Amino acid sequence: MKFLKVNIVVALLLIIFTAQAQQSSYPKLILPGDYADPTIIRDGKDYYMTHSPFFYIPGFLIWHSTDLLHWEPICRAMTAGVQGLPMAPDLVKHNDTFYIYFPSAKTNWVIWSTNIKGPWSAPIDLKIGKIDPGHAIDEDGKRYLFVSAGGMIPLTANGLAAETNTIKPVYDGWNYPKEWITECKCLESPKIIKRGEYFYMITAEGGTAGPATSHMANAARSKNIQGPWENSPYNPVVHTYSENEQWWSKGHGTLIDDVNGNWWIIYHAYKNGYYTLGRQTLIEPIEWTKDGWFKAVTTRPVQELMPSKLNTTGFTLSDNFTNNKIGLQWTFWKRYDSLAAQFSDDGLYLKGKGNSPANGQLLLCTAQDTSYQVDVTIETSENSGGGLILFYNEKAFTGILADSKKITVYDTARSQTNILNVSGGKWILRIKNIRNKCAFYASKDGMQWTLLQKNVDISGLHHNNYHNFLALRIGLLSIGEGKTKFNKFVYRTINDKTLH
Repeated sequence: MKFLKVNIVVALLLIIFTAQAQQSSYPKLILPGDYADPTIIRDGKDYYMTHSPFFYIPGFLIWHSTDLLHWEPICRAMTAGVQGLPMAPDLVKHNDTFYIYFPSAKTNWVIWSTNIKGPWSAPIDLKIGKIDPGHAIDEDGKRYLFVSAGGMIPLTANGLAAETNTIKPVYDGWNYPKEWITECKCLESPKIIKRGEYFYMITAEGGTAGPATSHMANAARSKNIQGPWENSPYNPVVHTYSENEQWWSKGHGTLIDDVNGNWWIIYHAYKNGYYTLGRQTLIEPIEWTKDGWFKAVTTRPVQELMPSKLNTTGFTLSDNFTNNKIGLQWTFWKRYDSLAAQFSDDGLYLKGKGNSPANGQLLLCTAQDTSYQVDVTIETSENSGGGLILFYNEKAFTGILADSKKITVYDTARSQTNILNVSGGKWILRIKNIRNKCAFYASKDGMQWTLLQKNVDISGLHHNNYHNFLALRIGLLSIGEGKTKFNKFVYRTINDKTLH
């Protein structure tokens, strides 16, 4: 009998272990690095997603997936910049046309294309106030734009203009507990879907940064797109309750259904302790309740995940500059200048301007890891200088600048150290970032390295100190009146587990 009981216990444990092994835990990180304010659509068996471009041009990097977990970039939709700070877009497909609605400079804009890969139109000013537009269609096919603070406004049939000048208030938001630590009410990010007899609205509240517990995603529903809207008893759908959690400021969610009928919520969040990386894109399963609401769940059977047809996940930041064009990983800062970057068989020639990282010519890419190393080979001329930097904005940066006479090390933009350069203007520069502590190196041959500075603390270079919701990006810098040649840009992830 004792032997039988032991066998029963072993069998039960095996069943439990097998069931757990067949479950996948969430949230999952699907786009590491600064990919904030995700907006996603399904077009048949394909999924497309884009994010806030902020001051980075070309903007609106569009991603493609066939399984919601593995993504590859396919194009940048906006090369013509607009004034202000473009952010919080809504990507939609209506009939045979794709649209991206977004706010900037106290108005809302739209770009459109009949092909997701472009070409996309120039930005069109809708002359609609507020921020965070969300496109919606009522039961009669009428188009609307929802905006922050619970407003909505009708659009023309082509979606390229507003029908009136008046934003109608239709929703007051969800009153979260007063004792919660947040930035502000900040009712933003309305995203509308239709399922069954209800329209569902997902919104953000609490502020998008600040305290770790600030942000959230909430739900409301209505049988009429103009309301009244009823708040979900399961609010918040997504929220960070403690600064001890892995992900901070979780919010700005969008719902999406997959081809198998499963539902998911895509949202952004900061990694605990790493505001410098910006808000990263995560996914969680959604479960519909018997009373017609939805809530996030932390596990889902593995077999419900669709097999990927893609060969890559994300993209490689490393670049030999041999494609005769700027790779999708690169953006300019605030101003797009197609003539500033020229290519030849031996690398990229970046036209200089200004005299420091604060006013120089920049090509930027998004760091993906808490610890990484980046190298680049540069060659300067008598009237140019080049560098490898980490750049938040004109007042917050760090890194290395070299010219034919000296090497300058910037310590978080507050101080600089000049080191004599006695052997010409060709260098291999290196930044090693270990959990927000940086070391800077230079080499002539890639074999022997000179440590220029170590223990540079970059942990404070983020939105809560410098605003505008940006992230600390890796930058190639060219200053002066000439050009700096770059080649062999190499980004390597450093495994945090090997650091212990």
